[in-house]
Amino acid sequence: MQSSHLKDKVLNLLLIVTSLFAYLEWGGGNSAFLFQAEYEVFNKLLTSPRDVVHPFSLVPMLGQVLLLITLFQKSPWKSLTFAGMGCIGVLLVFIFFIGIVAPNFKMLVSTLPFLGVSILAIINKWHK
Repeated sequence: MQSSHLKDKVLNLLLIVTSLFAYLEWGGGNSAFLFQAEYEVFNKLLTSPRDVVHPFSLVPMLGQVLLLITLFQKSPWKSLTFAGMGCIGVLLVFIFFIGIVAPNFKMLVSTLPFLGVSILAIINKWHK
């Protein structure tokens, strides 16, 4: 039973970590990894919140917080795991499709670790 909870926590930690390395590019030659963009959003939330209040910036951060909460639970809740994965997944699936359509190899490949761990987490949670 304990190893099952440990496996859940490891997968949730991997979901957080792999999401941070998603690569974004946008107009004007701008680019950043998600962890860099989130750092900027967090700093601006404290100084000028109106500049960063956008679903694509706040929803993935909420997902990471939800997954972070599961790391401190004795038995990670399935609903929090799926909600966190979904919040992050909205942005990362969007980046994945932009990587296909653009085509932008860096953006496409940067989302694959998160998507792969998401599939493993779903399979792991589904069979419980």
